[in-house]
Amino acid sequence: SNMSYQEKKAGGSGNMVFVAALFFVFLILAAQYESWSLPLSVLAGTPIAVFGAIAGLWIAGLFSESYTNNVFAQIGLVMLIGLAAGNGILIVDMANQRMQAGANALEAARFAAGSRLRPILMTAISSLFGFIPLVFASGAGARSQTSLGAVVFGGLLIATVLSLFVVPVFYVVMKTLLGQAEGQAEAEVSP
Repeated sequence: SNMSYQEKKAGGSGNMVFVAALFFVFLILAAQYESWSLPLSVLAGTPIAVFGAIAGLWIAGLFSESYTNNVFAQIGLVMLIGLAAGNGILIVDMANQRMQAGANALEAARFAAGSRLRPILMTAISSLFGFIPLVFASGAGARSQTSLGAVVFGGLLIATVLSLFVVPVFYVVMKTLLGQAEGQAEAEVSP
């Protein structure tokens, strides 16, 4: 039918859309932070979100065949980039503010993770409750809703829990590497 033909013709383009979305988010974050390394800290939660999305879809697929990797599941993956990056942005922004106040990278990351824990959890929990009806949808058109819901629910759940640890670690690593590179550049310039 027409829909099957369209899906078969567009097969494999989902990966390209996902990579393009990551690239554009990276460029926007690089412009926001005026740095090429800090966006990597923010986007460190994205692979975790993708893993959670795939796991959520697989677990849901054990109970019903309606949970498939279709176009709506791929839209959910693109949406997860923004949701996972939002948590990272909160942590990195707070850590940058703390470093400007005089803290080192480790103290800043530890403070940012602790101070942003509650807002991140509140946002994630309310979003998760919002996606529950999609996961358990029934009736006409439910197949699209269940796939989208399972992907976003699983990805957001795993990304929220693990990005609270991964993003601060990547922030410290990036700041440490960036600090060493700046120190070497200053040593080469000075006579």
